Amino acid sequence: MADEESNSNISQSSEEKDDALINELPSALFWDAMEIRKWQGFWFEPGLIKCAMKFSSSFQAGNDDVLLASAPKTGTTWLKALCLCILHQNHNIPENEDLLTKDNPQFHVQTVESSIYSTKPTPDLYSTPSPRLIHSHLPFHFLPNSIINSNCKIVCVARNPKDTLVSLWHFFNSIFRGNQEPYPLEKAVDEFCTGVHQYGPYFENVLGYWLESQKRPEKILFLKYEEMIKDPKEQVRKLGLFLGKPFEKEEDLEKVVWRCSLERLRNLEVNKNGSVIYGVPNASYFRKGIVGDWKNYLNPEMENRINQTTHLKFKDSRLEFEELLES
Repeated sequence: MADEESNSNISQSSEEKDDALINELPSALFWDAMEIRKWQGFWFEPGLIKCAMKFSSSFQAGNDDVLLASAPKTGTTWLKALCLCILHQNHNIPENEDLLTKDNPQFHVQTVESSIYSTKPTPDLYSTPSPRLIHSHLPFHFLPNSIINSNCKIVCVARNPKDTLVSLWHFFNSIFRGNQEPYPLEKAVDEFCTGVHQYGPYFENVLGYWLESQKRPEKILFLKYEEMIKDPKEQVRKLGLFLGKPFEKEEDLEKVVWRCSLERLRNLEVNKNGSVIYGVPNASYFRKGIVGDWKNYLNPEMENRINQTTHLKFKDSRLEFEELLES
């Protein structure tokens, strides 16, 4: 009993220290709606920082684990669906047994810092059947050493900055603005380019995974959203091979591509009228999903601002994205 009380006091003391540290961090108001604080060069809602600290310090990766990584609104839901189907489903299952018809991919593959480590008590990750499949929006250098130094594989998906910004703008308008006027797009562009936004800066987040994937391609697969749209079969084939689940039959590859297609996911009943995840309706995870939608929203001044920032951040990395696809 004394040991339990002692452990409880230690845990409480540790939480108090974390709270004190977080309260000292630089703060800003994201979209006039949510406090964010700057920790180790990135901006987060304070609760996320506590969860990220716990994840980074305590998570023990297995050699057959798979971590999916992405900056927000860069293809996360699609990647979760694909990896779920490749790793945990028989390609020949009937429609009524397809996991994707039962819940949103965000439910099946949860974001570790905003869902798993925010739950008290923290769910037992170690009883999950292998290979474990988890996701994070955190930058590479925030990941636990057990992930970085083990044989755990990482799949990162990234998207061109302009479409990412427009998708973020729509997503957070649906959460924060409700029936109000949309948040001024010119302000959203400014915050995106300066990096003062939830999980920002986008550029450094994406760049961290890109550079690591160039050093350790056997460890990290870096996928580009635009290439997945352009040639889904080839990108999913590459994904299956990386995950150690190569497609033996072309028809199996085609089934996974179809089952996880944005068009199908968007029109599944569970995603049109399903329950909410993290307080967000399932339908909010599916909008247009196209390449080049930014053209419908950004004026030349906004476009130029993002272009200049992109060039400055990526110029020495050889990282490039397609911003428009030929029809």
